[in-house]
Amino acid sequence: MHRLGGVGLAAFERQQESQRSFATLSSELSKAQVDHLQSQLTQFRTALTHFAKTHRDSIRSDPKFRHEFQRMCSSIGVDPLAGPRKGGWWAELLGMGDWQYELGVQIVDVCVSTRERNGGLIEMGELVRMVSKLRGVESGVITEEDVIQSIKTLQPLGAGYEVIDVGGRKMVRNVVKELDEDQGVILAEAQTEGGRIVEEILVNRRGWTYERASAALENMLLRDGLCWLDAQDGRHGKAYWVPSAMRWDE
Repeated sequence: MHRLGGVGLAAFERQQESQRSFATLSSELSKAQVDHLQSQLTQFRTALTHFAKTHRDSIRSDPKFRHEFQRMCSSIGVDPLAGPRKGGWWAELLGMGDWQYELGVQIVDVCVSTRERNGGLIEMGELVRMVSKLRGVESGVITEEDVIQSIKTLQPLGAGYEVIDVGGRKMVRNVVKELDEDQGVILAEAQTEGGRIVEEILVNRRGWTYERASAALENMLLRDGLCWLDAQDGRHGKAYWVPSAMRWDE
């Protein structure tokens, strides 16, 4: 019994020694892997820094190049427009953070200045055109993607800035309220009519009752401020105009 116990104890000690050896080896491998990864990240960052410095002007001024740059970053899981607090060293290096936030301020400027007439809902193309005019740049320099990225930076403000789809067209909502289903239908129909909408369109195209059409339009007019009333319409006597579905020249 004593001899067998000694053999058992020796086997136990060998097992313990093996576990310690494996633990040491695992620790050494983990450290080597971490060191290798850190070396790769350093090389990666150096390469990106060189690329960013070399192409900084093109990224800021050329919308096509900027789009490809953002797509490349997205494919490797890097946000080039994240602020410094989010680890966005790209934003500081490129100056893109300031550029993006400046664009965001101008988006707010346009949205606030047009809110009285459109009720806080503006068509994306119209917003891009007005922001471009405000910045004094040619058409195409500021893209929809630029605006979408800037609107993301505005979300922490809690002011309701959001890109939504209405009838297959992008709209920017800049008030803290959701569109209900009937409002979405009215906006989609108004877009096909250049902004003008009457009860008959909703009844004939959507199968609504006159009561539902009238109530929905009056809510948009009085409660939400999303449309105007023309009480002297030549064809129907009363028509509603949705500013966010109209084309403005200024």
